Amino acid sequence: MNDSYALLDAPRHFELCFRSLFQPGRAYVFPCDAAGRVDMDSLSERARNNYLYARAVRGREFTLPDVQPVRCTEHAAHA
Repeated sequence: MNDSYALLDAPRHFELCFRSLFQPGRAYVFPCDAAGRVDMDSLSERARNNYLYARAVRGREFTLPDVQPVRCTEHAAHA
């Protein structure tokens, strides 16, 4: 396989997803790097507060977060 094709298909961004333990379909999603690190300085105040909340209640209200690739260049609205 040609390496240039693999690069075109590779995810360009990642997101950190905290899923609700009690409400299926509810989740907080934040942009992150491949290691799951969120740049808090780039978040809006509301998103930063949601991120801190999700971290504080992980394991009680939300799952431990998953790092997921985002394949499109346009991001959906994040928390």
